Amino acid sequence: MNKQPLLEKLQLGPIELNNRVVMAPMTRSRANNPEKTPFDIHVEYYRQRASAGLIISEGSQISTKAVGYINTPGIHTAAQVEGWKKVTQAVHEEGGKIFIQLWHVGRMSHPDFHGGELPHAPSAINPHSKSFTPQGFKETVTPKEMTIEEIKQTILDYQKAAKNAMEAGFDGVEIHSSNGYLLHQFFNRTSNIRTDEYGGSIENRAKILFEVIDAIKEVMPEDRIGVRLNPSLHGIFGMTMDEETIPTFDYIIEKLNDYKLSYLHLSEPFNDVSDIPHAVTQIAHRYRPVYKGTLIINASFDQERGNQYILEGLADAVAYGKPFISNPDLVERFAENAPLADWDTDTFYTPGEKGFTDYPKLTVSKSI
Repeated sequence: MNKQPLLEKLQLGPIELNNRVVMAPMTRSRANNPEKTPFDIHVEYYRQRASAGLIISEGSQISTKAVGYINTPGIHTAAQVEGWKKVTQAVHEEGGKIFIQLWHVGRMSHPDFHGGELPHAPSAINPHSKSFTPQGFKETVTPKEMTIEEIKQTILDYQKAAKNAMEAGFDGVEIHSSNGYLLHQFFNRTSNIRTDEYGGSIENRAKILFEVIDAIKEVMPEDRIGVRLNPSLHGIFGMTMDEETIPTFDYIIEKLNDYKLSYLHLSEPFNDVSDIPHAVTQIAHRYRPVYKGTLIINASFDQERGNQYILEGLADAVAYGKPFISNPDLVERFAENAPLADWDTDTFYTPGEKGFTDYPKLTVSKSI
């Protein structure tokens, strides 16, 4: 392709992106230190990928209670803020932009992360999945149903994390309300059977997301807040769809138009849901006409399909995950229509530089 929509600039609220190739948030489990803080290899990893129009960082827990995976960084302590400052500075020195993804895994955690205490969730329903603990993968447990007070505290935790993110130099934040984690658990009737103000009706189950947005916009500009959703998630992390799942996301996405957000980040189905009752197989097609702001789409896109979605007006930008792991210069490769390097799944979550900062860029690859 001579002219690629992916390589055109994009205005994201007050921020101008150099292109529409977004680095998707990806758990990499490299923060293997007691403080769970980013350090020098994180600085190098994100610096290498700063030619992305926008980097969305790996999910970063908003509190100790939000943890659910080994060696994932947080954004709730002074040490973590200082670690992230070095990352954002490196990205900005390369002319890049970076948002941090604010994360609470809810019931996808394990007592091993919480001194033996149960993880928090909307309802006491075991997802019957696995949690990646310091002792390896373990079966999830039945979580503790959050009290109203605990819900309110969690909302404040999101707010404090967003404030910390601004102090750390991030260009914005993405609220991770997707992929079967805490906020998504509130949306779904199979994981939320509450009978109070946070359960029952669609409006009640969605309420926490809007309270989180309202709390965060008190400490940072509304147009630097992004939201991530995965409407047709099924069969992953214990999430199943029913007849109210899509109507719930219809309601949420329509209501997000009341805000001047930086963007809405949607995922196409992670697996084949064509035979699942009530599922939507083409997320961008359904929600592009609904959402009036900037839309980022994600999940298994290649260069050609990414360009096509933008050309057809189905999205404003496309987020790439695994291709950015093995191709730190993914944007440059797209510009050259160059082949992509393969990723090594064995090193996705292993400590150290291998499979993290040692993938060569195209110029190096060509000279080998």
